[in-house]
Amino acid sequence: MHLDTPVTTFSTLIRTASHEQHTEAETTTFMGDLLGGRLGVEAYARYTEQLWFVYAALESGARGLENDPVAGPFIRPELMRLAALERDLEHLRGPGWRSTPAALPATRAYADRVAECARTWPGGYVAHHYTRYLGDLSGGQIIRDKAERTWGFARKGDGVRFYVFEGIANPAAFKRTYRELLDRVPADDLEKQRIVAECKQAFALNTAVFRALGEEFPLSA
Repeated sequence: MHLDTPVTTFSTLIRTASHEQHTEAETTTFMGDLLGGRLGVEAYARYTEQLWFVYAALESGARGLENDPVAGPFIRPELMRLAALERDLEHLRGPGWRSTPAALPATRAYADRVAECARTWPGGYVAHHYTRYLGDLSGGQIIRDKAERTWGFARKGDGVRFYVFEGIANPAAFKRTYRELLDRVPADDLEKQRIVAECKQAFALNTAVFRALGEEFPLSA
């Protein structure tokens, strides 16, 4: 028997398989213009509204999965973003913000897919959970820093609370723990391949939202 054949962990498989889509999402024109300070705070507010629809689907779906053997271990209260998003939107849009947000068609498709996975496929839900929350803990911190400097939000205050994980003192350690959970997911190889494919789909849905926002906020406007 050959015992020295390296085994690729599931967390590594997910990270490497979705790398291309991840890069594409990060380098869309809208996100580049937003992070480059070339768009106004209205574009940031509109983006935050779109996030609200996605996280409403993600976190309302979590309630029915807490005891699920596949998705349950990932449902962590310190990750939940909806309350922070709502504080940000109140700051950005005013107390009547709930009457104004409209989901772009791309956002609606994204939120609908998340909700469908939450209802019917815990492994698919994990794919969306991974792409959102680990992204928030990583690249999301760059967005927070840029937003504070570009539009004058208080550091880690109203307007950027979505990116502040007050219950996670050590994000690097948390991400390690999260990847260990991925590596222990009770799924066979075929199911793991399906989860990886859904991760790619999650990035594609996210990129479609960025493209739609780019059309709404062309730099020439």
